[in-house]
Amino acid sequence: MSVESVREFFAKNAPDIEVIESDKSSATVVLAAEAFGVTPAEIAKTLSLRVGDMNMLVVTCGTARLNNKKARAAFGGKPRMLNAEEALEATGHPVGGICPFGLKNPLKIYCDLSLKNFGEVVPAAGSVNSAVRISPARMAELTHAEWVDVCDVAN
Repeated sequence: MSVESVREFFAKNAPDIEVIESDKSSATVVLAAEAFGVTPAEIAKTLSLRVGDMNMLVVTCGTARLNNKKARAAFGGKPRMLNAEEALEATGHPVGGICPFGLKNPLKIYCDLSLKNFGEVVPAAGSVNSAVRISPARMAELTHAEWVDVCDVAN
C-alpha cells in the first residue's frame, strides 16, 4: 500500500518521475546506496520527528546527523524521533521506506540545506526496497518543504 501511495503521488504531481525498485533492501543509508548505485551522502534520508505535539519530517543527506541545538532553535522545541509504530501511523510508510511523498496524513516537511550539495538525491519511496531519483529543489517544491539548517554533515 505504501509504495502505491507514492506511485499515486508522482502520477498526479510529477508523472516524469518513476519509482524504482531494487531486489535488495534499501532500509538503511548504506544498503540504499549499494542498491541504487550512489554514495551514502546522495541518499536523502527522511527523519520522522515530533516537537511538542507536532509530527514533522526532515529530509537530509544520508551522511548528515540532526543537530539538536540547531533543530531546537529552528522548530521551537526539542525534537524527538518517532518510534517505528508512531512513524508508520503518521506517514503510512514503514521505517526504511519513509519519505515525504504519498503521506497518510499531512505533515510539515523540512529539507535540510545539506541536500543542496547534490544535483540529484535518492529518497525512499514508501517501502524498504523502493526509491526515486530527484533534484533536491524539485523534491522541496513537490512536497511544499521549507529549507532549514538543522543538521551537521559528517566528512
